[in-house]
Amino acid sequence: MSTWQRTHRGAPMHSSSRRHKGFLRRGLSLLAICGTLLSLTACKTWTEPTPLAEVAPTATVQEPADIKYYPSDEPLRMGLEHFSRGNYGLSQRYFRDAVEKAPKDPTAWVGLAASYDRLRRFDLADQAYAAAIKLTGETVPILNNQGYSYMLRGNLVKARTKFLKAYELDPANPTIVNNLELLNSSDKFIQRPPE
Repeated sequence: MSTWQRTHRGAPMHSSSRRHKGFLRRGLSLLAICGTLLSLTACKTWTEPTPLAEVAPTATVQEPADIKYYPSDEPLRMGLEHFSRGNYGLSQRYFRDAVEKAPKDPTAWVGLAASYDRLRRFDLADQAYAAAIKLTGETVPILNNQGYSYMLRGNLVKARTKFLKAYELDPANPTIVNNLELLNSSDKFIQRPPE
């Protein structure tokens, strides 16, 4: 077929002109439909708005004192997850976020301290352990973690005192027993002065 075609009158017409006419027909049809819909919606009668004084108050808006805030434990959960995977840098970030959002959460403080221990930031670990002890006192997990921290530093004397203190509180705890055995086996190696 050629690009020139004849219409019913015999005048030549280019195929792009035919497309243009098709668009025009569709556009006119669409315009007629829109006009009909507009005339149907305009059939509604106008009513005066109700004054605000006549509207009954609803209880959809809460007063600030009625709203209770429950902080998310997502940073704590993510900190624990990354710590168990061995991603101590990421766990430190999440635990720091957790203690900033919930500064009275001892689990977040202990997790932050343990992360600092693994990153060899013992100065910051000591601060985090101190914050946890302020909240709960010297509990068995905190004493055990502090003992492990001192063992990582090479300060076996302080590690032993922390482990023994934890062992006095809970002699059946297998983690403390294992850490004491690990410490006893560490005594056979070369002693280095603490940092």
